[in-house]
Amino acid sequence: MIEQITDNGLIIATLIRAGFTKKGVEFFTPGEFSQQLGYMNRPKGYKVEAHTHTLLEQDVVPTHEVIFVKSGKIKISLYNNDFKFIGDCIVNKGDVILLAAGGHSVEMVEDSELIEVKQGPYSDDNKIYFKPVQKNDER
Repeated sequence: MIEQITDNGLIIATLIRAGFTKKGVEFFTPGEFSQQLGYMNRPKGYKVEAHTHTLLEQDVVPTHEVIFVKSGKIKISLYNNDFKFIGDCIVNKGDVILLAAGGHSVEMVEDSELIEVKQGPYSDDNKIYFKPVQKNDER
């Protein structure tokens, strides 16, 4: 199952549940995203020919983040670009989520192992910490 969390048409997050399956290849992100999230299901013996990727200089705006839950369970609270709370998303073992816009916080519901992928190099300087605004609050 694939879940897209949106706010006024803006994709905030894309969640791929552990049980998702289909034959072939599917990418879940728009072509303009600075990071692409895809799924591949190929039969035994299928080969991807040896290749490399060309050097391509490009601006990365915004930074997207992918979290794979290797074990455990987490709760991700999602916020729009105005820091207003959108909702909570429970992400279970085997699930993958792309955080594409807005803000988020992560709480470990169980002891959890996570694998995180994002554009690098990683710097804590690119984080903006904020006080969340509830749905009915005004700034």
